Amino acid sequence: MTEKEDSDNRSKPHRGLGFLLLKQNRGLLLDIVVFIANLFLMRMLLRRFLSVAKAAGDGDFWAGLAMFLFVLGLLILAPLGATLKRWHFHERLRAAGNKFNDDEVAFGCLFNPIFYICINFVIYAAVQVFAFQYFFGDNDPGGGIFVASILFGMVWCGVSTWLVYRYFSPPKQPPASAFMRAPRSEILGDICIFLNMLSFQLIWNMLSLADLPRPGDVEEFVGRLFVLCFIALLIYFPPRVFYLADDIHKRRTWLMILLANSPIIIRVLIGVNSNSAW
Repeated sequence: MTEKEDSDNRSKPHRGLGFLLLKQNRGLLLDIVVFIANLFLMRMLLRRFLSVAKAAGDGDFWAGLAMFLFVLGLLILAPLGATLKRWHFHERLRAAGNKFNDDEVAFGCLFNPIFYICINFVIYAAVQVFAFQYFFGDNDPGGGIFVASILFGMVWCGVSTWLVYRYFSPPKQPPASAFMRAPRSEILGDICIFLNMLSFQLIWNMLSLADLPRPGDVEEFVGRLFVLCFIALLIYFPPRVFYLADDIHKRRTWLMILLANSPIIIRVLIGVNSNSAW
């Protein structure tokens, strides 16, 4: 698709599914997908996920490999998606005559890279546990391997964070690869981002398995709300940050983010038995 065709498509009115499939509305589409998944699908997936995790803890080879690949995906999907989408994102802004304000989004208080790199450290620690169990079992891997893995993790978390937040800086020249300039690379980047978000939602939905009683007073209700917002800050916003670059100024954005997380919010704030449907 040429820049002129893309500009013409933006100028035409879109309704229904066509509106959701617009590139600048991918965040809206993501929130809707997450809401539907949280409402109807995620509880079933979470129970299966925990079953695989338990089998991995009991020493099952294939379950351990599945968990290792899952956690590894949490590390690589976001930087891969950012790399695949970066040129397309800034080309779309340039064609529309807009300039991205990186101070407002990429380095705002909600989008500080410190949040992202801290999450990366936690994820890498989980990857390391599964990797050592997978390759060494109960044997001692040796101090040299352990130290090397720690150093590698620190370097990778830094590189991963840099790749993600480089997304918000316009490239100085087009990618050398024809694939990176082709529309299919952006589609693949979107798939990576969607998969990354759904993977994080499995972790986020673990809150729904807690048998929480109903809050006894307003203070307890407010306390739960504060904890929930803090966890959402760490879990929901980092995978969503790419699309916030497009829709942070739209009023519906924050309402849709709230809607996407509402099944979990209701559970934690009000207190629902973990055996209920959602």
